[in-house]
Amino acid sequence: MLRETADGLYCPAGDVFIDPWNPVRRALITHAHGEHARPGSEAYLCTEGTGALLRRRFGSEARVETTAYGTPLTIGDVRVSFHPAGHVLGSAQIRLEGAGGTWVVSGDYKRAADPTCAPFEPVRCDTFVTESTFGLPIYRWDSTASVIGDVHGWWQANAAAGRSSVLFCYTIGKAQRLLAELATLTDRRVFVHGMMLPMIEAYREAGVVMLPVESATEQPRGTSFAGELVLAPLPARGTPWMRRLGTHSDAFASGLMRVRGVRRQRAFDRGFVISDHADWPALLQTIEETGATRVLATHGHAEPLARFVRERGLDADVIRTAWEGEPTGGD
Repeated sequence: MLRETADGLYCPAGDVFIDPWNPVRRALITHAHGEHARPGSEAYLCTEGTGALLRRRFGSEARVETTAYGTPLTIGDVRVSFHPAGHVLGSAQIRLEGAGGTWVVSGDYKRAADPTCAPFEPVRCDTFVTESTFGLPIYRWDSTASVIGDVHGWWQANAAAGRSSVLFCYTIGKAQRLLAELATLTDRRVFVHGMMLPMIEAYREAGVVMLPVESATEQPRGTSFAGELVLAPLPARGTPWMRRLGTHSDAFASGLMRVRGVRRQRAFDRGFVISDHADWPALLQTIEETGATRVLATHGHAEPLARFVRERGLDADVIRTAWEGEPTGGD
């Protein structure tokens, strides 16, 4: 059904690529993160939520077609449908059914509840292509409520000390999830780096309820951010932009913060373990629920996950990506 090419996963029966790495004639897109949705293809097909984000990323000239979750389409000799992945707004698993059997390409996914996107739905298939960003037993997530409580407590402690709280996070998915989850504890305004505003606006237009925000970038010089929470993308760290925030404590929200050595290496004051990817137990649970007899792992710790699955009696292998060794968007 699918084969690996220099441009990524290709479906010959439908003459389409899934999350291609290079520009192609027709691309099926699981979600809007940069390593899954690259600019330059002639046409894109995705969910409505992903389409809204891609139009902001690629501009109005990009040919972006959308479809609803669960609506089957015939493309060439393949039946294609998109199903919720629970990763970010519009994220989808892509199901392909044809002479080569039924395959599901998961894209990135998580099983934890998230008020900013549709919850994951297991899809039965013969072959399951699963992400493995956190495909090691060390990666196990605490409850979202407890982590958000820690974030709020850190913010309050910094405010009491007259510091601002700078929380680094991904622009698509994590920033919006933090704003939505914190809204259960406070109604305070949050400042954000200017580059985060377009995607936050896209989420609001999709009906996602989040804390009010203001652009920290657009505040007058000399504005005090003492006591405020500021969300910023990782590339802003260490730039002159940070000077305007004054005395501050910084933190990073990511599943990567589960590993103590990574926390020390990144040298953040705090690390909050909250991820938009499945942890180890959720990966295994999902593989089982698909009923797949063949599993192909990709994006992350693919080899250990495939080896574990083989030891449990299933056919399992690895799909290489163009992003080997690089952090996955939305960690």
